[in-house]
Amino acid sequence: MNLEMTWHQIRYEQLSFWRNPQSAFFTFVFPVVVMAVFGGLFGGVGSAEFYFGRSALQYYVSTIAALSVLGSCYSQLAIVLAMRRQTGVLKRVRATPLPASVYFVGLLAHCVLVSLVDVLLITAVGALYGVPLPGPAHWPALTASLLLGAAAFCALGVGVSALIRNAEAAPAVVQLVLFPLVFISGTYLPIHSSLLNTVASALPVKPFNDALLHSFGPGPATLPWGDLGVPALWGAAGAVVAVRRFRWDQGRGD
Repeated sequence: MNLEMTWHQIRYEQLSFWRNPQSAFFTFVFPVVVMAVFGGLFGGVGSAEFYFGRSALQYYVSTIAALSVLGSCYSQLAIVLAMRRQTGVLKRVRATPLPASVYFVGLLAHCVLVSLVDVLLITAVGALYGVPLPGPAHWPALTASLLLGAAAFCALGVGVSALIRNAEAAPAVVQLVLFPLVFISGTYLPIHSSLLNTVASALPVKPFNDALLHSFGPGPATLPWGDLGVPALWGAAGAVVAVRRFRWDQGRGD
């Protein structure tokens, strides 16, 4: 792969993103506002069994960080690809000498960078409310968890975009998949139902939440392979769907 072309494509995606300041503003402000609201609501709630031995904000820093990765690497990616297909952008890209692999690496790397900035902002807001930062020993596990999770949800985003028939339907399709998963996975409220936890553990969101809960600490600074394996498998499935079903043009039947 041509590294110079890849870097150019990443830079292009970043410039396109920042040239829409309203979209960029709300991409970063939404998770910060959520954390600020949670800080006001739960700032005085200390470690409790309800939050699995953590304070309320220690729990929510991890789960809202996971949600920001989902938003950047799954939701926005699927919607953007559906819009670019319908407006003919993908068809024009396909007609250029730019390799498809470079185009997708640039787009996916951009999504990962946006999600990492979101995670940093969420962590900073949590720190303002007294949530301790991860210790240096936890940084490798946290970085690996974020990158592996982001890659898996990017693959799922591309896979779902291949199944979306038009741009108007994209937000509804994306949210139909994501909305119930977020709630049964304990993103906004810890789930203590063994049945729901068993079901959610086989889906990609809860294991990713658990991986970040582990990586943010407290606890041993080890890579949570068991948690990351589930979203990785879902990401692989999404990649298979993307390879087999992805379309560069809208097509007459859509």
